[in-house]
This record gives sequence, C-alpha cells and structure tokens, in this order.
Amino acid sequence: MPDLFIDGSWVAATAAGRRTITCPADGTLVGEVDEADEADTLRAIAAARAAADDARWRDTSPAERAAAVARVADILERDTDEIARAEALDTGKRFEEAKIDVADVVSVFRYYGSLGEHVERVREVDPGQDGVVSRVHREPIGVCSLIAPWNYPLLQASWKVAPCLLAGNTFVLKPSEITPHSTILMVRAIEEAGVPAGVANLVLGTGPGCAGPMSTDPRVDLVSFTGSLAVGKHLMREAAGTVKRVALELGGKNPNIVFADADREAAIDNAMTAVFLHSGQVCSAGARLLVEESCAEEVVATIVERARGIRLGTPFDENAQTGSLTSAEHLAKVEDYVASGLAEGARLRVGGARPDDPALANGHYYLPTVLDRCSLEMHVVQEESFGPVLTVETFTTEEEAVALANGTRYGLAGAVWTGDPDRAARVARRLRLGTVWVNDYHPYVAPAEWGGHKQSGIGRELGELGLEEYQETKHVWENTRPAPTGWFA
Repeated sequence: MPDLFIDGSWVAATAAGRRTITCPADGTLVGEVDEADEADTLRAIAAARAAADDARWRDTSPAERAAAVARVADILERDTDEIARAEALDTGKRFEEAKIDVADVVSVFRYYGSLGEHVERVREVDPGQDGVVSRVHREPIGVCSLIAPWNYPLLQASWKVAPCLLAGNTFVLKPSEITPHSTILMVRAIEEAGVPAGVANLVLGTGPGCAGPMSTDPRVDLVSFTGSLAVGKHLMREAAGTVKRVALELGGKNPNIVFADADREAAIDNAMTAVFLHSGQVCSAGARLLVEESCAEEVVATIVERARGIRLGTPFDENAQTGSLTSAEHLAKVEDYVASGLAEGARLRVGGARPDDPALANGHYYLPTVLDRCSLEMHVVQEESFGPVLTVETFTTEEEAVALANGTRYGLAGAVWTGDPDRAARVARRLRLGTVWVNDYHPYVAPAEWGGHKQSGIGRELGELGLEEYQETKHVWENTRPAPTGWFA
C-alpha cells in the first residue's frame, strides 16, 4: 500500500522515491516507505487548500468535528499494540514505553474531542452604544503545515493534529523521515474516523527534499514545528516571506534544582528519570542537575552508582530499562558533545562511552553519563545533547540557584526540589520556564498548556491555548439601527 495520503487517497511518491527504515536498536529492517519530493508536497498543499476553501470541514458543526476527533482516540486505543510496536521499532525505545506514549496520544485526542461546545465560542463585547451588537468570533485559520520530530513521533504529532482538526482546519503533516510508521497509522485512523478527503494530508521525506513549500507556499496559513532551534529559526525566516503564523517548540536545556532540604530519595530517583528516560532524547529532559553544595557529593555519588546499573536493551527486551539513540549520526553527536565537555574541564563520573556488551553491538547505544564540576559558560551546560548526559553544577544560595537556572537561552521546563513550600513558590515564580515541576519531574496533562520561554519557542500546545493557536479571531459589529453619520453633510 502506498504511504502518502493526499486528497483522501493513499498514493505513491511522484518520483517513485523510497526510503528504508531500520531499527536503531539492532539494525534490523523495519520497512520501506514512499519518499516525497516537493512536487508531492505541492499536491498535498493544493488538496488542503481546496478543502479549506470549499469549507467541507469548516462548515461541519463543532460537535461533529469533536466527535470525529474522539473517534480517532477510540481507533488509536484499539490499535495500541500495533502502533506502539511501529514506534518502538522506528525509534529504538522500549515497547512498554511506546505503549505509554500511545496512551498519552489517546488522552490528547480525547481531551480535544471533549471541547466541541467551546470551539467557536462567541464573546459578547459591550459596544458602548444602543442598537449595536458587537461579537468576537473564533474561526479556523485555514491550511496548516505540521512538522513533527523523531523522538516522540506520534505524541508530538497528536499535539498538533488534534486541535488543528477540532478547530476546522486542513493540514499537511510531515513526520521525521526516520520515524514515519506510527504517523502513517494515525492518519489511517483519521481516515477511518470519517474526516473528509483533503482535510488530512501526509507527506514523508526529508526537510530539504519535501518540506520547503510547507513554510513558503502562500496557500499555507500556519506552520507548527517541533524540533531543533536551528531549524526553527530557518522556518521563521521562510515563513516571514508570506507572513504566516508560526508555532515553534524548540527544545531546552532544562534545570533540575535540588535544595538540601528536599526529600533526598525522591529527588535522586526523579533526577535519574529526568535525564535518562528514552536515553535523554526528550525535549524537557532534566539534563542540568543544580544541587546545593552541602549535599552535592551524596546526591551525585548516588546517581553515579545507580547510573552504572541502568540496563540498556532492544525494544522487546523485558529486562531493559532504556533503549538506543535514534541513529548513528545522533550517536556521533552525543560522543562529540561529551568530548567537548571533558575538554572544557568537566569531570567524567560515569559512562562517556558506548557499551561493550556484544548483544548491543549492532545498535546505537550510549552509556548513561554524568559530567561533574560543570559551570555555566561551558558548551555542555549551554547546549542540549539530546542524549543520556547529565551535567552537574552546584550552588550555595537560592539567588544563585535561580541565576544558574535562568542562565541559558532556553526556557522550556525544569523542576525545584525542596521541603519548603514558600521557597518552592518563590523559585518557581522566578524561573523563566514554560513548565515548572515542584518535587516532581516530567508529568504533563492534555488540558495544561505546554511551550517555552525565550528561545525554546513561540506559542503553546495542549490546553485551550493549544486550540487557539489554530484559530483566527474576527470582530463582527452589527448596527441594528443604521443611520447617516452626518459627518460630511
């Protein structure tokens, strides 16, 4: 079956391009998919524009659109094992972890499927004069380009697709070229849910190969992208030519602050999850441990010892606790990143190499790594590795902790660990981050907005603001007693 979905049909790439997908955990063949070029993307944009202009989806009632979004959730839940298997094989993450991801995707579609009555809510505005009705309406923005990353292919796509559909828009979706299979299955679910032809369109391929028109074509009204800062800046420049709206989630260098009065065991355990979950390939990973100097050695020594015991393995290895990195190229980048940290004077406490287990030789694995004695000016503190690498900095005062935490160009997420509720509130308020966890790390819920401050991005996903990203506002002023103004009488 062809893998591109354009104007309600599954079609092959125009130039007959194909891409082979291999599992990064062991190098085995996952499958082959169609590889689109710009001609295919232009076809998809044309289909989305036609569907937006004839209002086949926009004029569907909000309640019906919400019901369709809810049906997508039901189908995804029904097919959880198939989807999780596809995502695990593409990404190298554990199958059990992928099943959790699918459950999160279902929750996103369920949440937006519950908002039908709120989609096009009309706000009455006091016009200040008799005989006038003044209302602010919310309407679909139009055609949306949705570009998702490789680390959480389906989850990040769902954060875009569910509110985009609910708002009444049409879209062209491009997942990462190396992790396409779970996204294909999601689009099949959208088709099965009865969304009209042309509303949902899927292209597969590289950014240089097929994504260009998604940010430059004047028929596109919005670009939503999750990925690297460099690509986000490029898309902003490209979108500026036609003054498109952009929504960007560009990752972070996230501080995890541990004060000496914190629950020590909980803080240590969560610090491990914060940075080593999915081998660190998480935009909100707590890759910067900021720990109060008086307890630093105990905290770091315990993390180091536990990191040595983390079991790496393939997606279906029931004994594995985490998996591989996503590609040979990414593995090489993580190796270079650690080498730069050591050259800057960081102290390697554990890891810093590929595992020597012969069973892992065919995969792209990197040992959980801790770099101690780091400082704010170091490259490894300022830039994200997107790998299983923890940098450690120490502080002595609350003021210093806040200054360190805010000391990078990123501002996505972070945590504060303390037994003092007043301190937790003070620090959380002063952190320039889109999400702050207090005595916890990583949880999120679909009704709460997600996004970054500073160069971690523009706009919000999830929550009601995540829906509003896909809407335009229109003020309608109706004079029920029209009369001459007399201005030029």
